[in-house]
Amino acid sequence: MNWLRKNLFNTWYNSLLTVVCLALLFWVARSVLNWAITQAQWEVIGVNLRLFFVGRFPPTLYWRVWIALALASALLALTWGVFFSKQRVSSLRIIFFSLIGCSILFFLPLDLNTRLWLQGIVILIFAAFWFGGRLSSAIASWLSLAWLLSFSLVFWLIGGGFGLRSVPTNLWNGLLLTLLMAGVSIVLSFPIGVLLALGRTSNLPVIRWLCILYIEIIRGLPLIGILFFAQVMFPLFLPGEVRLDRVLRAITGLVLFSAAYMAENVRGGLQAIPRGQIEAAKALGLNASLVVLLIVLPQALRIAIPAIVGQFIGLFKDTSLLSLVGLLELTGIARSILAQPQFLGQYAQVYLFIGLIYWLFCYSMSLAARRLEKQLVHEK
Repeated sequence: MNWLRKNLFNTWYNSLLTVVCLALLFWVARSVLNWAITQAQWEVIGVNLRLFFVGRFPPTLYWRVWIALALASALLALTWGVFFSKQRVSSLRIIFFSLIGCSILFFLPLDLNTRLWLQGIVILIFAAFWFGGRLSSAIASWLSLAWLLSFSLVFWLIGGGFGLRSVPTNLWNGLLLTLLMAGVSIVLSFPIGVLLALGRTSNLPVIRWLCILYIEIIRGLPLIGILFFAQVMFPLFLPGEVRLDRVLRAITGLVLFSAAYMAENVRGGLQAIPRGQIEAAKALGLNASLVVLLIVLPQALRIAIPAIVGQFIGLFKDTSLLSLVGLLELTGIARSILAQPQFLGQYAQVYLFIGLIYWLFCYSMSLAARRLEKQLVHEK
């Protein structure tokens, strides 16, 4: 009551504005709920749920997608547990939340096979989080290698080869393609952006001006232009017998574009490091490489975490532009679903659903970044 009186009802005009806003919000919420319950036709979501998530991926090979999802989820939970190992979470709480997750999945309108896979992944996530927190000192040094190996395993499972049936990239659609392209682009653009930021602050004029030229040119171009160049014009410069995959060309465009912005985010963190720390490190006998790796870069990345995560979120949403160049990621597959004769004109339901998916992933990244930032501040 004190908070309400202080922030919303402290003067007569603030009280009037609060009442008007509450009435407006109530009217909007009632209208939306009325449309969602009585008018909206959600059949388009239930019928095409598999298309939204995996597109035209062969149904007989769904087990490979499930294994890839379980591997990525477990590794992410393991990493999360290592980072927050000092904030001990009781085993009873982990068991409690895993049971709640499995119970919720049990009541969802899913087939038995899907429900069992999801319940197994939920249990695996909480188990990996528990192991990460308890064995953080033993596995922390192996996390980077595990992530590198996991990317190879995921692409092997999805694409096939080496004993598995090959699945062409034109069958990688929906959320599956969105996550693969966003994940690979984020992983590749981060080290390139760091190198560009270090090159832009270099004392060597040739390296510095080359990095500046690249960053300013790429930042002056729209992403859709780079994607069109990668998909339409770039193959014209290659020999006739050389045909690069469309997904590979799209990833290249996303990486080149994102790396330029990532470089500026990291450069902001580099400029925030006091000059005295660099001079003190040199006075202790550290060479330039060790000064950057041990003193400057860790602090700069910690400072730039909000900007870097904002760039990652923007890159994840920018994958929706790939639908304009013929790739059926999440937005592209939504447009294909809306072209079905029985679902013509049901734009609101479809775009609300994919908007919810984008929001869940983007908010999860934002929440994880805030928790990581707080953790690093406490350790400092």
